[in-house]
Amino acid sequence: MTTAAAAETAPKPEPREAKSEAPAKESVASRVGRYAGGGAVRAFLVIVAFLWLTPTVGLLLSSFRDPADIATTGWWKVFGDPGQLTTDTYDALFGNDDVMGALPTTIWITVPSTVLVVVIGALAGYAFAWMDFPGRDWVFLAVVGLLVVPVQVALIPIASLYRDLNLFHTITGVVLFHTAFGLPFAIFLLRNFFAEIPRELLEAARIDGASEMRLFFRVVMPLGGPAIAALSIFQFLWVWNDMLVALVFADPGKPPLTVAVQQQARQFDSNIELIASGAFISMIIPLIVFFAFQRQFVSGVMAGAVK
Repeated sequence: MTTAAAAETAPKPEPREAKSEAPAKESVASRVGRYAGGGAVRAFLVIVAFLWLTPTVGLLLSSFRDPADIATTGWWKVFGDPGQLTTDTYDALFGNDDVMGALPTTIWITVPSTVLVVVIGALAGYAFAWMDFPGRDWVFLAVVGLLVVPVQVALIPIASLYRDLNLFHTITGVVLFHTAFGLPFAIFLLRNFFAEIPRELLEAARIDGASEMRLFFRVVMPLGGPAIAALSIFQFLWVWNDMLVALVFADPGKPPLTVAVQQQARQFDSNIELIASGAFISMIIPLIVFFAFQRQFVSGVMAGAVK
């Protein structure tokens, strides 16, 4: 048999079928977003939001009720008897020097504590992210380790130190305490955010002659806006709502708002009308700050979650 005949009689190989490409794997974020868009999830979130808002609504309505009604019935009775609502409680609150005098003290404590933590934390975060110096990683690990140190551990040692430095019962002492305990989280958050900035961008700025400080203020700080906004809200809320540190280190004659409301609560029989209204005033200002910057807060919290 010739070679040509053999080739004709040999079985011909079947054509290979084209391999179908495997479908792209759906990301976790896409799956979570798809499931979160369902009606059941939305209904569940509405229920959770309602449960979280109920105490706030109750506090708001209680702050407009007469002291006798507060002492005898629940705040939900307002829906059946709207005549219970009155502004007399806020008239009494605004006329109370102890509570209203505590508002400026709270501002003088909260604003510097927030600004110092943001500024020092941003400088330290940039140094840990993009500057080389001996022991950088070990120092950063030590800073991260300070996150687990509870505030209560430092009360007695700091109180002894403040007594020697004449900082006890001063606004400066309270501000320094909040700044010291807010810095570890601030450095940790901002360092991780700054480390995600492309190296090429920083190198291009250095080639153009930018110094480290100019690079920090003109490039890094604008890019770190979302993280800085989130940190500012965290620090502001923590300091504004703090009572333990203020109760120990603040001047009892000029306490912040949380301590002033607590002092009114100790005289519940005579100042019951001031508790609900004072607590609502203490709560509404942080809520205004949060909702005013909620977009920046969400951007900062989600920064680095996806690439």
